[in-house]
Amino acid sequence: MNHLLSRISPSATNMIRMDHTHVLTTFHQYHPDTAPRVKKGLADTVCVALEIHAQLEEEIFYPALRAITDTDFMSKSVPEHDQVRRLITQLRNLQPHEASFDEAFYQLMNAVMHHVADEETLLLPTAERVLAHRLGDLGAEMTKRRLQLTASRGGELAGSMARSMSAGGLVLGAGALLAAGYLLSGSPRSPVRGATRPEPSASPF
Repeated sequence: MNHLLSRISPSATNMIRMDHTHVLTTFHQYHPDTAPRVKKGLADTVCVALEIHAQLEEEIFYPALRAITDTDFMSKSVPEHDQVRRLITQLRNLQPHEASFDEAFYQLMNAVMHHVADEETLLLPTAERVLAHRLGDLGAEMTKRRLQLTASRGGELAGSMARSMSAGGLVLGAGALLAAGYLLSGSPRSPVRGATRPEPSASPF
């Protein structure tokens, strides 16, 4: 398994960039006039992806970088994650048909976009300079941990994906993540069987 992970895993910084791309793509598929159940699916998909992403960074990537160097961004990265978690909690306490749901979603989107901009312009280039020799190993370690975190939330991810795809869209990042988790964990349960069957919707995704 470790040999396989080392072969298929992106470097730590490329993995982080891929996560950013997947989440931002999902953000931009959200529209105020989208059907409520699709809004809920998109929001849940984003929330789970962000929680897993933040945990990977805090458990593996940030400590490795902090052991070698310290930047101004490092001192505010975890507090920014905490702010994102608070916004996720706020969003989850709302229903998608409420007007405040859109506002909460866009507040989360703005916070994440600010954090992503800082990471991609400041933190990741620094990591690629000072951790160049370790990025592959860190990527494999983060992939292994991602599979563990995803396995425990497979049903939640599958249900969110099904709701978000009900208008014909496809959340590629979450889908690939879930599929990889099932394949590499050797789980006999199919993610399709665990998914909530999407209902027809005429709203665009």
